[in-house]
Amino acid sequence: MEALHSLINQHSLKLLWIQNELMNSIKQFGENVDGYDIPVLNEREIRAAAGILFLFMLVAILTVVFTNDFTLLKYAVTIFLTDISIRVFINPKFSPFLIIGRLMVRNQVPEYVGAPQKKFAWMIGFVLSALIFVLSNVVNSYGPITALVCLICLVFLFWETAFGVCLGCKFYGKFHKDKVQYCPGEVCEVKDRQAIQKTSKKQLLIVLGFVVYIVLIVLLFNDTLSESPESLWDIITGKV
Repeated sequence: MEALHSLINQHSLKLLWIQNELMNSIKQFGENVDGYDIPVLNEREIRAAAGILFLFMLVAILTVVFTNDFTLLKYAVTIFLTDISIRVFINPKFSPFLIIGRLMVRNQVPEYVGAPQKKFAWMIGFVLSALIFVLSNVVNSYGPITALVCLICLVFLFWETAFGVCLGCKFYGKFHKDKVQYCPGEVCEVKDRQAIQKTSKKQLLIVLGFVVYIVLIVLLFNDTLSESPESLWDIITGKV
């Protein structure tokens, strides 16, 4: 009997150890990768997920602007809040949008970034999306606060997907004493820019000239470009 009890106790301890390891792996934020001192995430899949969310939220907001129908926006906010809650409170690897992003960029070499600052940025995203959810879905209201918070979310998502800049991560160092590590494009490291990164005066003049070009197009061709288009078939058949 003692041998049986001892065997049962051993198996029980082993099961508890497996359970603890499983829970730790589920709750772990980021991945442990050789050569990195802290848990990291793949910036490429994060940018892909941000692009998908940006498009989803943009379509929902434009639907409100042009049709005054808030239904799609309420669904979008609920989905956004759910996804970012999974990232922050459970594990990023279980985030549906990050999983989709991983599938989209699976053939690209990973670009590792520090997980701590990403978690901080996503906490900001959670607060913003929770505020929109309460105002639009719970209170069933609209107003300048909801519009402003939606705009902030769009700006954060756009900068992430278009430029690879995590705006929320910028605030991490202001609230944490530890140094930010492994930023996208190594922007955390203080170093001189390479020649290909520098912008010359000629290039700045080209951008300025392009802005003037756009203004001239608007001034000179606004009446022409404002005309309603006709059916191509009507034009071909001479009905117009």
